[in-house]
Amino acid sequence: MSDATTPADTKTSRGQTIRPEEAAHFGRLAADWWDPKGSSAMLHRLGPVRLKFIREAIDMHWGGDVFGVRPLAGRSALDVGCGAGLLTEPLARLGADVTGVDAAAENVMAAAAHAEGGGLDIRYMAGEIGDLDLGTFDLVTSMEVIEHVADKPAFVAALAGSLAPGGLMVLSTPNRTVQSRLLLVGAAEAMGMVPRGTHHWDDFVTPDELADLLAAEGLAMGTPTGIAFSPAKGLHLSNDLSLNYIVTATRA
Repeated sequence: MSDATTPADTKTSRGQTIRPEEAAHFGRLAADWWDPKGSSAMLHRLGPVRLKFIREAIDMHWGGDVFGVRPLAGRSALDVGCGAGLLTEPLARLGADVTGVDAAAENVMAAAAHAEGGGLDIRYMAGEIGDLDLGTFDLVTSMEVIEHVADKPAFVAALAGSLAPGGLMVLSTPNRTVQSRLLLVGAAEAMGMVPRGTHHWDDFVTPDELADLLAAEGLAMGTPTGIAFSPAKGLHLSNDLSLNYIVTATRA
């Protein structure tokens, strides 16, 4: 049985990262999150691309069987900003003991219901990642989240504090470029590809800025890989970082 909870007993974090208006925005999408043609359709298209990168990163980091279907068996994973579980569930199917955390209680309830329907045992919690005393995890993921938080250094510090020795972190986020402003904020929202108000370009983080945030917490960032779009390939991993990118981080 999947467990979805809101925190009862918490510790004080060094910085609050949740923006209530952001949590409310994504919470309103909770019921529609698993519809591949709904408001989260873009995330459904991003899912296989991000999972390909994550699988390759897992295999390289731990040197496992690249043909194995459960490379995370015996390992723990934390998905921060999990939404309704679009990445959390694949991590569980890869064998991990998974915890998902999200700012919106509506999202973790939707995530828990969907996981239970699929027979997946995933723990879900709502609240500040820095306030939840969850321990450490072999794998920490946070996809398209840092651009939505109020205190980025505090958020990265909380992620770093959740990473076990020898662990692997994977982050993805839009880049702050002219192209992302025109396409991710302007065109995508105008055309209904993502809900209006989802992106705030000034909050996008460049690869250099992310590397500095990680370095401040003793983490070394790997070489960024772009997530690009073309009519022929759709969304795909690329050397082009102008729209979106995904990276690994490990203890320096």
